[in-house]
Amino acid sequence: MEKEVIIEELNTLLRGTYMGIRSFEHYIQKVDNEEIKKTFQSMQQDVKLSAQQIAERIQNLGGVPADDEGVSGSMHSFMHKVMLPDDTDKIIKDALEGLDNYGVQYSEELVKGDLDPESKKIAEKVIDTSRRQVEELRHLLH
Repeated sequence: MEKEVIIEELNTLLRGTYMGIRSFEHYIQKVDNEEIKKTFQSMQQDVKLSAQQIAERIQNLGGVPADDEGVSGSMHSFMHKVMLPDDTDKIIKDALEGLDNYGVQYSEELVKGDLDPESKKIAEKVIDTSRRQVEELRHLLH
């Protein structure tokens, strides 16, 4: 398997992870409920750890890890911040939808077949973190 392909796949996953970190920043800034804010902060720390693990894997493969979410991710981030609702439940729903669509489904699609076993293990751990966060957010809504 070509290292360049693996590195590019991991960098795409890493850019998405940076988008997640930025989205959590928006939620943390917007939400007033201290308990919800702490939950988002904890989730953001988990995502930062995921980004670190992906970046280390890219370096170990001889690649250069992305250092931000990229141009399209940056534009998406800007629009996300502008469009974010004020209502706490709607913010939680936005986070839930983003994690489910990008952190789980898109990431699963991204890493299908193009990764070596070690990279796949890291990617699956990152996706499992997103799955766990989706469940945690679902519980906050009930």
